[in-house]
Amino acid sequence: MIRPIFAAVIFSAVLYAAKPDFSGEWKMNGSKSEFGKMMAPQILTRSIQHHDPSLEYRSYQKGAQGEVRTEIKYTTDGQPCVNQESKGAARWIGDNLLIEYTRPFRGLEISSKEIWSLSGDGKTLTISSHVSIPQQGEYDVKLIFDRQ
Repeated sequence: MIRPIFAAVIFSAVLYAAKPDFSGEWKMNGSKSEFGKMMAPQILTRSIQHHDPSLEYRSYQKGAQGEVRTEIKYTTDGQPCVNQESKGAARWIGDNLLIEYTRPFRGLEISSKEIWSLSGDGKTLTISSHVSIPQQGEYDVKLIFDRQ
């Protein structure tokens, strides 16, 4: 017979199991990434600070359209967050992080759903996105980042 206290401890351990920590310096692996309709950047890096539920990252992107730097902050509890470049929310789905956001781009409002996942060895970050742009359609992007 399982005692009620023991069952509660097991349930709590499963419910609050440690989630992946995305912290680190990451560089996009262009040969493994898939860009859909998006122009592939020459360089894309992310510096991520993740202390659950706080998630902050700085991105640097260089490509045909020039250089872009962004700073984004979310909490992983599903609460809405407003950044200079976007507004959205992040929440856990198992060991994956779902980030849904909107942002302005050339007079349109882009919406995206990203799924962040970390490889078992912690060396590869995969961000799978479904992007929707009014009057231009929808497409998928898969960015593969290597830990630096």
